[in-house]
Amino acid sequence: MTTEAIAPPPSTKSQVLRSFDVTDFPALNGLEEEWRFTPLKRLGDLVTASSLGGIAPAVEHGDLPAGVTVSHVDSAEAVLTPFDRISALAYGSADGVTLIEVAPETELAEAVVLRRVGKGGDAAAARTLIKVGAFAKVTIVLEQTGTAVLADNIEVVTADSAQLTFVTVAEWDAGAVQAQHVKLLVGKDARVQHVQVALGGDLVRQFTSVEYTGRGGDAELWGLYFADAGQHFEHRQLVDHSVPDCRSYVGYRGALQGASAKTVWVGDVLIRATATGTDTYEINRNLILTDGAIAHSVPNLEIETGEVAGAGHASATGRFDDEQLFYLMARGIPEGEARKLVVRGFFAELLNKIPVEELRERLGDAVEARLAEYSS
Repeated sequence: MTTEAIAPPPSTKSQVLRSFDVTDFPALNGLEEEWRFTPLKRLGDLVTASSLGGIAPAVEHGDLPAGVTVSHVDSAEAVLTPFDRISALAYGSADGVTLIEVAPETELAEAVVLRRVGKGGDAAAARTLIKVGAFAKVTIVLEQTGTAVLADNIEVVTADSAQLTFVTVAEWDAGAVQAQHVKLLVGKDARVQHVQVALGGDLVRQFTSVEYTGRGGDAELWGLYFADAGQHFEHRQLVDHSVPDCRSYVGYRGALQGASAKTVWVGDVLIRATATGTDTYEINRNLILTDGAIAHSVPNLEIETGEVAGAGHASATGRFDDEQLFYLMARGIPEGEARKLVVRGFFAELLNKIPVEELRERLGDAVEARLAEYSS
């Protein structure tokens, strides 16, 4: 009798399988390191199917400013090479590409607001490509609402010296499921801020990866999530430093309340041997508001050169600070209002990263409304 050797899993992030073909990836069983926290059964067809035939929610928008176009094209050159099964499934099943282009040297005072509204139906796939031209300065907001079972890839290319603030908001209805990969390609001396907000949906799993194409690239990844009873929010990042003298900062904060509320944050930073002068830091904070909620937080640094400007990480998960609550209540503030103040302060830094006042206030109100469910 002969036995077939089983190849060991890759030992570094630089060795992970990358392919556009979903069949190149083995079937998922939940034992894989990348999937061990994810309740695969709740992803349904996104795990088991080899193709998706549902109709993806379209990207909607109002009047667009000069220098910005949105179109639907049959195909576009790939920026992201998938390195997990669902991302490859989304790439192969998507019906064309939503192409968003910002012309070089375009500077906009107002944000470009896009909306993806799910209307139910079978599991679907989508692909979105955003191209920001050289020396452009723009804020793009993508709001995701309604209900859907969606696998989608968002590819973002910022040309040299461009400045982009990209805000994605997952406010799906109850029961919605999403597995999303956001790929950021950062040009020479370009600056990208990605603010990722997750409040709605049954299961939302978002993976963000970053690569650089020239010296001086700067990427900041900010995340805000609030999981209620039964919700599963999972955020993973892979910042791949392969170019010298680039910077990255990752800062995610989450709150959890209610039975079986669960969040996962896994931050991976890879500094390759060629990436001398890299400056990177990642931090995750989680606030447990009630019994029965679970937060997983896993920061990872993989460094292949000693010539870095800085590299570090931090993670902390804790319960509501009773001393802060007592301090406010001792000054006449009712308990419910005191809890709102503490949590609003916990999220204040991240909310202030959103340069759209109306959206910033709406999200702050949504957080407070969620708190009121347990404070009343």
